Amino acid sequence: MTFGFSRRPIASWSLSMTIFVIWVIAFALIFYFANKRWNDGVSQGIDKMLTAMLKSHGKNRYIWVTAIAVLGATALVRPIDVLLVVILLGIIALIVAKVTSVAGKKLS
Repeated sequence: MTFGFSRRPIASWSLSMTIFVIWVIAFALIFYFANKRWNDGVSQGIDKMLTAMLKSHGKNRYIWVTAIAVLGATALVRPIDVLLVVILLGIIALIVAKVTSVAGKKLS
């Protein structure tokens, strides 16, 4: 049985909608609590992890809180996808580090 213009079954559509609703709720909660705790430690925690160029120094509050909320909600709803992306980025960073190391040795 299909619903409207969709060719997917109703069960698949309702499952997608459920996941979306869970994501929106998680996003809203993470956004609220990160925004509420911004001055108490979230800003300082971000500044500790980032390089000098990217440090927020308490500014750009809503950009960082939105980014944290999107990443957190996605990690809650689709943890395997986030884990695979992190592993892939780690492998790419390792390859880039090795290539730059070899290139630096050849140049000097």
